[in-house]
Amino acid sequence: MSTLARWCHRHRLAVLLIWLAALVALMGASQVVGSAYNNDYSLPGTQSARATALLQQNFPAQAGDTDTVVWQRTGGTGTVRDPAVVARMDAVLDRIAHLPSVTGVTGPYDARGAAQISRDSRIAYAQIGFDRPAAQIPKADVLAVIRTAQAARQDGLRVELGGGAVQNAQQSPLSNAALVGVAAAAVVLFLAFGSLLTMVLPIVLGVAAVGAALATVALLSHAVAIGDFGPTLGALIGLGVGIDYALFIVTRHRSGLRSGLAPEQALVTAMNTSGRAVLFAGATVTVALLGMFSLGQSFLDGLAVAAAVTVVFTVLAAVTLLPALLSLLGRRVLGRRGRRTAAGPETNPGWARWARVVERRPRALALVAVVLMAALAIPLGSIRMGITDQGNDPTSSTTRQAYDLLSQGFGPGFNGPVQLVVDAPRPDDRAALDAVAAAARSTPGVASATALPLRPGSTVGVVQVVPGTAPQSAPTADLLHRLRTVTEPQAEAATGTRIYLGGYGATLDDFTRVISGKILWFVAVVVGLGFLLLTVAFRSLGVPALSAVMNLLAAGATFGILVAGFQWGHLSEPLGVGGAGPIEPFIPVVMFAILYGLSMDYQVFLVSRMHEEWIRTGDNRRAVNTGQRAAGRVVSAAAAIMICVFASFLLSGQRPVAEFGLGLAAAVALDAFVLRTVLVPAAMHLIGPANWWLPRRLDRILPRLALEAAEQAPEASAAERESVDVTTGGDRTGPVRSGPGS
Repeated sequence: MSTLARWCHRHRLAVLLIWLAALVALMGASQVVGSAYNNDYSLPGTQSARATALLQQNFPAQAGDTDTVVWQRTGGTGTVRDPAVVARMDAVLDRIAHLPSVTGVTGPYDARGAAQISRDSRIAYAQIGFDRPAAQIPKADVLAVIRTAQAARQDGLRVELGGGAVQNAQQSPLSNAALVGVAAAAVVLFLAFGSLLTMVLPIVLGVAAVGAALATVALLSHAVAIGDFGPTLGALIGLGVGIDYALFIVTRHRSGLRSGLAPEQALVTAMNTSGRAVLFAGATVTVALLGMFSLGQSFLDGLAVAAAVTVVFTVLAAVTLLPALLSLLGRRVLGRRGRRTAAGPETNPGWARWARVVERRPRALALVAVVLMAALAIPLGSIRMGITDQGNDPTSSTTRQAYDLLSQGFGPGFNGPVQLVVDAPRPDDRAALDAVAAAARSTPGVASATALPLRPGSTVGVVQVVPGTAPQSAPTADLLHRLRTVTEPQAEAATGTRIYLGGYGATLDDFTRVISGKILWFVAVVVGLGFLLLTVAFRSLGVPALSAVMNLLAAGATFGILVAGFQWGHLSEPLGVGGAGPIEPFIPVVMFAILYGLSMDYQVFLVSRMHEEWIRTGDNRRAVNTGQRAAGRVVSAAAAIMICVFASFLLSGQRPVAEFGLGLAAAVALDAFVLRTVLVPAAMHLIGPANWWLPRRLDRILPRLALEAAEQAPEASAAERESVDVTTGGDRTGPVRSGPGS
């Protein structure tokens, strides 16, 4: 790291130009090539995947997205069958049918759409067929459909639109929420540094890294199946960790300058300590994210790639762009007050007092922290995973209003139909198809089941099944299970056909079941990899074991808060993202990977300072105190920044984004202010020197990975020792150690 730091210092203008050129090239390429995000929840080998394949082979016109235009006759005694309404809506639907990306429109005023008018004749809908999945339809084409349909609105006639394509086009941009988070982070940075110039550095780094990463992710979406949530996830993580990593390095650099080091040597010292920790922390976050590949699901693989690419760019910016910027600023990074203040290490009397409190009462504080985390985790026992529907969109959105109108006119399950795809041994077997429809109608929980027209000469037919309950409700999930395990086997035996449950709802149900069944395996993989990395870094079994326990506690408490906020509905309604509903199955998986990585960040930054002192003195008490006093302020400031960034996404108006915002903000708050501030140091005091124990045989086998520089300049070492003495307020009577466990 020292070589890289010196090179960036001496070639700072070249580093800035390289980053600028890379940003321009990547963003330009992404604008020219575009993106190809694809929300593919299908799982090879499942019923829904087989059903989808049969539908694509036999009904290619139905392979694209299907959205709806819904209208309601309001006021008076009129109906949607009134001649004026019929003429107005027929003209609008005809114009929509000729718009780009639209393959056809099925309205309620011809024979094919006779069932698309409610019993009271006050609500009707038309189906709009697109030529590709929702995520791949150009936004401009969908907006043209929306404008054309909404132009039909007038007094007494309400018109709304629903469906995946409309929802994607109507989603509010996340930039406003991100700006709120960045502004709040800037305030925290100013309070931490007391300098406007220094405050800008972490923000510049975060924005540059995220910009380059998102452009790269857009290009990668042509080669890897990345969902359209990937860029959002990348921005969420990149802004948080980018600002945090910069904060750690800048804080260490300023400490070196205040201790009397020249700017170049202060930069080298900062990169040899905090810079190494940033590299290791970024590696652990990346490993945790890539652990999602162990689930074998392409949608999650894509999210892992998007998030990991962002972290990689963030680390690259932290170890190259940031040193160049610090070099340009020189001693101005201290701010005017810092430059006027006498040289000497900064002290943290508040954290020194708290460290002494933890040392004196470790059992009591550890017990309080464990009870708090366990209490917050209680709601986790009732977690229910599933995909929420457009009934959870903001109440002002046209998709939510269309959803409510369809539920009002045609029943709550109308918004989530599923298909029984029937593969008969003979072509044109209408009798078998009707028998399957009859069996479906007799299944408890089914509101209606209709055999759709057969394609001449085809052995494949479709029975459209409408549940009697809302798509995201628990009874609907139970119904899908009954259709799979009871109705299908009985109907297959009676008709000699093969039946597959398909449709959007069935696909998401398969996705939920498969992911739920692999979560424990995923947790074991991520925790195991993290344990191995920490063992190599700190030459200890106690530190990684304690870290694993802390991270599992944090995950349990975080998911408990998430269940209370969104599944129980205590926060979802106030935030405008719908009422109570299940937790999306990919949320716990992705969030665990992220929060495990972020928790490892704080563990690394805290314990690496302890490790430095343990190597010097071999005194566990002194090492824990030193690490807590030296890292407490910067860890708390970093946590405050992350909380600001993550909490700002609660204002996005998008339910999955708000879930991530709440979960990650809560996870960081608990991790920094309960675990790393209270429970970790208390537990390390109780465990004692065994924290750093490693069997000699294992020590010989493991590769060497130093988080501290093997060699430092004499003046840097002296400055560091002086800083430790001042902040700890203790003597240096402990034995000198060459390394832990020696």
